[in-house]
Amino acid sequence: MTTDINTLLTALYVKIDDWIGRPARLGRPPKLTDAELLTLAVAQVLLGIRSEARWLRFVPAHLPGAFPYLPGQSGYNKRLRTALPLLQRAIRVLAHDSDLWTDPVWVIDSTPVECGRSRPTTRRSNLAGWAGYGYCRSHSRFFWGLRLHLICTPAGLPISWALATPKIDERQVLMAICDHDPALLADRPGLLIIADKGYVSAELDRYLSERGVQLLRPSYRNRTPRPGEQFLKPIRQLIESVNDTLKGQLDLELHGGRSPSGVGVRIAQRILALTAAIWHNRATGQPITRSL
Repeated sequence: MTTDINTLLTALYVKIDDWIGRPARLGRPPKLTDAELLTLAVAQVLLGIRSEARWLRFVPAHLPGAFPYLPGQSGYNKRLRTALPLLQRAIRVLAHDSDLWTDPVWVIDSTPVECGRSRPTTRRSNLAGWAGYGYCRSHSRFFWGLRLHLICTPAGLPISWALATPKIDERQVLMAICDHDPALLADRPGLLIIADKGYVSAELDRYLSERGVQLLRPSYRNRTPRPGEQFLKPIRQLIESVNDTLKGQLDLELHGGRSPSGVGVRIAQRILALTAAIWHNRATGQPITRSL
């Protein structure tokens, strides 16, 4: 028996609705609640429909009665961009509700998020000044866009993430993530973070050691191998599979965002969908199918 997306969306809506509770704002309540908005956003990613206009036509035909009210494309887009902080908190709520949240091993890596290819795009884009040129070693190519820095468990559950220009060093981004959310490392004795050679740094080792965290990554060829280094390769491949899922199944690089808020909300939308699928799979023990 497999769990279809209808079951996941129902469980997700109930979870988010209970978490949000009754809105504190005064005035007329919105026709589309925040819980319904986030459920719609997750369903769109899981079903692989990138066009918002096509998605809003798809829902009434394939999910009749599931959402009493649907906004137009412009309204849906504006609500999503406004809901970026809500998406980020929802990712943490679902991750924290999973038994994987207490995993004492994390894996970190960064992956390109391409935002344009032509020279005119790089000059006229609203992302200019944030996005930039970078190099992807895995595919031996240059790209213009951002880098997604993702911390997850070996099972793929996202713990934290950040979008940054490719010019910023990966080690600095990891320290910035920890500084931005100090509670992330609290109450995690013996935490081990596994990374690649891009995170080789005495400063980073010292920074994490002061917080009770051990960083395990390969050494350069002219350095003495670190203890346990021979076991790194299969574990490193786990986060590569997470990145492949985000790109191959959840269309990470086909986000279509043209502004900082647009890119941010679409990346958060995909990470929330990944988190929701893992959260539900762990709760039910059943895989997800795309059938409706």
